[in-house]
Amino acid sequence: FGPDNFLYISTGDAQNPSLAQDKNSLAGKILRVTDEGKAAPGNPFGNLTYSYGHRNPQGLVFDNQGRLWATEHGQQALDELNMIEKGKNYGWPIIQGDQIREGIVSPVIQSGSTVTWAPAGAAYLGGSIFFGGLRGEALFEYKIANKSLKKYFQEQFGRIRAVVLGPDGHLYITTSNTDGRGTPKVGDDKLIKIDLKIFR
Repeated sequence: FGPDNFLYISTGDAQNPSLAQDKNSLAGKILRVTDEGKAAPGNPFGNLTYSYGHRNPQGLVFDNQGRLWATEHGQQALDELNMIEKGKNYGWPIIQGDQIREGIVSPVIQSGSTVTWAPAGAAYLGGSIFFGGLRGEALFEYKIANKSLKKYFQEQFGRIRAVVLGPDGHLYITTSNTDGRGTPKVGDDKLIKIDLKIFR
């Protein structure tokens, strides 16, 4: 739920890329709905759609200014971190990566064509967006002010899926190594509390 008390939902393109550009399809979208599942008042197209042109958006988080951020899986790398605005088109499948097209929003940052993050859950803390990497096997930190990207725990815990800011002010992450795509270690999967000192 966002600061406006409406529910935000990310949906993939259902392996049909053209649906991401269809504003009346639920696929490839970020949806904004009431707690009863109806279109939230003020939605840009009079339906559930809040933004469109997404391939596989995953983590959603609001920052301290009320801005919505989303992590998104690209196709064969080209993963993205986007700042989401109402009614905007985020390009899939027309553009990806650092491609530019008039009327389409390019990502704030993207992984490039040779690096895969497979970004998942996201959390906001202290001016940064933190997100998990599945294939990237790391916790990523995007510092909004200086537009830098840093990673932690590279290949230490394996696939990182959920990233949550707890009520105690600490970050919590979960591993996702027993999902058939990872290499499980003894005791997997785990819920891990992060010591915030590592970010200082």
